[in-house]
Amino acid sequence: VTVNFLGDPDNGVIFAAYLGSLFMAGGFLAVGAFISATTKNQVIAFILAAVLCFLFLMSGVELVQAFFQPWAPVFVLDAIQSMSFLIHFNGIIRGVIDLRDVIYFGSIIGVFLYANSAVIDLTRG
Repeated sequence: VTVNFLGDPDNGVIFAAYLGSLFMAGGFLAVGAFISATTKNQVIAFILAAVLCFLFLMSGVELVQAFFQPWAPVFVLDAIQSMSFLIHFNGIIRGVIDLRDVIYFGSIIGVFLYANSAVIDLTRG
């Protein structure tokens, strides 16, 4: 491998980071495709998809958790944190491909692509 010529990197971590990037990109694309199917205007679809993806991305950040912490029960905080793309992505880029992270990204992709096809079928029919 060309990278190994320059040093001694951990190829497993590199592979896991690429795999995590593919999972996260697939999630973003599935969300974007679903939002695009629900609107007729491309600009509105882009803005809504960017906002929804940003919410999925940032839901596990400490600042967001601190906002909900004074009034939300612990199970709500855990649910919000578990929906974060970053929490699951950070687990993968450390080199640990956990089945929970793979199932999370797979289910996000599957749910949004299924919803996308359902919306397309409803608008055609």
